[in-house]
Amino acid sequence: MTKPRIDYKAKATRRRNIYSYTVGIIGLLLITFSYYFYQVFFTPNVETKGHPTYVVVRRGQSAKSVLDSIDASGVIVDKLSLHFVARLMKYDQLVRPGRYELKDGYTNRQLINDLRTGRNRLPLLLTFQNIRLREDLARKLATTIDARPGQFDSLLNSPSYTKSLGFDTTSILTMFIPNTYELPWNASANNLMQRMKKEYERFWTPERDAKREKLNLTRAQVSTLASIVEAEQQQHADERPRVAGVYLNRLKRGMKLQADPTVVYANNDFTIKRVLNVHLTKDSPYNTYMYAGLPPGPINLPSIASIDAVLKPEKHDYLYFCAKEDFSGYHAFARNEQEHLVNARRYQAALSRAGIMK
Repeated sequence: MTKPRIDYKAKATRRRNIYSYTVGIIGLLLITFSYYFYQVFFTPNVETKGHPTYVVVRRGQSAKSVLDSIDASGVIVDKLSLHFVARLMKYDQLVRPGRYELKDGYTNRQLINDLRTGRNRLPLLLTFQNIRLREDLARKLATTIDARPGQFDSLLNSPSYTKSLGFDTTSILTMFIPNTYELPWNASANNLMQRMKKEYERFWTPERDAKREKLNLTRAQVSTLASIVEAEQQQHADERPRVAGVYLNRLKRGMKLQADPTVVYANNDFTIKRVLNVHLTKDSPYNTYMYAGLPPGPINLPSIASIDAVLKPEKHDYLYFCAKEDFSGYHAFARNEQEHLVNARRYQAALSRAGIMK
């Protein structure tokens, strides 16, 4: 029987074809993966649309948590590629705390490199807003610089520490002048307190001190009165000098301030919208219906506008005021109790019509 002839030439051709095909596939894959790697590393992946966007990395925060925060900012075009590059660049092994800008046009490589090296770290921003209680302030400060829990509570409640700054544990709140401050990303609790002391001294210029001396008030008393003025008039700053004038008139005459916001503070119930007789019975040095003069400390951290309203009050002979019945946020002022009662009845009737009972 004759053996079939093997066509070695055809077999060699097939091998060459298979080899060429395989090399082509591998080459195509290499080109594809090279293009993908180039894309994920070097193509812009941050799009802020002109809105500056930042991320704050806390001490001990995980890489995943940081990336989730960046995802939530809404400026990442391709989230999957960002996480992929972070994994390849081993970001989880080097998470540096700080405040970073998510810059428009940044590539994944640039962003992760900043986060890994701490390069381009920005100062932290401290802004006070709606602070009433010491614990609120302590929480705000600790969150801003990533301090240990309770660290600021200890400092603010320490008689020896507050005395070293020129205050006591009550008046220490007046050291914090509401504004926006830049702080080093690695600021300590003591650094921050010392910085606030410097800002406080910078705020109290000779001109401001001269004005308060004419009023026969200390700096702390000015801030305390300003906190009441701000609580009374939160909507319209233009009316605060007139409100301040009322309270200064009452202080000069030895009258009780009878400021509703101090009663709310004394009751520690900031949901109260209508101060009732039951609230006035609260025995507290902050209850200015019960005790004459200024309370021992501020009932909030007053704005610079409110402090200046006290330092430059409107001169008039008003002794009373209450909210206008139109709920505009402005007040009706009166020179005597009879006029005030008329205004108060109008406002109380408006509250009742609106169904505001407490």
